[in-house]
Amino acid sequence: MRPPPSVGQFEQLVMTAVLRCGRNAYGVTIHAAVEALAGARSISLGAVYATLDRLEDKGLISSWLSDPTPERGGRAKRHYRLEPGGERALRDSALTARRVCAAVEEVWGTHTWTGKWTPARPR
Repeated sequence: MRPPPSVGQFEQLVMTAVLRCGRNAYGVTIHAAVEALAGARSISLGAVYATLDRLEDKGLISSWLSDPTPERGGRAKRHYRLEPGGERALRDSALTARRVCAAVEEVWGTHTWTGKWTPARPR
């Protein structure tokens, strides 16, 4: 089995948002989830859609159109879901992030993630 393609940090955010939104994963809800995950950063809707297209081209997510709804003026929503390769890529990324966090805590201590950031530099 081939390893899943590597994904960048913003792709990880978008894939996590798709996972978090579940059956309700479409552009606007994914965008809101990405902004929540990004913290204080403002994220453009266009950047989210471009990343969704790129992830779909990589085969990590798939999309389909819902039935048209009166609330949207008879337009359909494009829904998204993670594919198995996307789940593997996201899992690999999350595990790598955990290893990085553990390494940072070894050097700077667990206080790194709370309050004001002041790394304790080894001498």
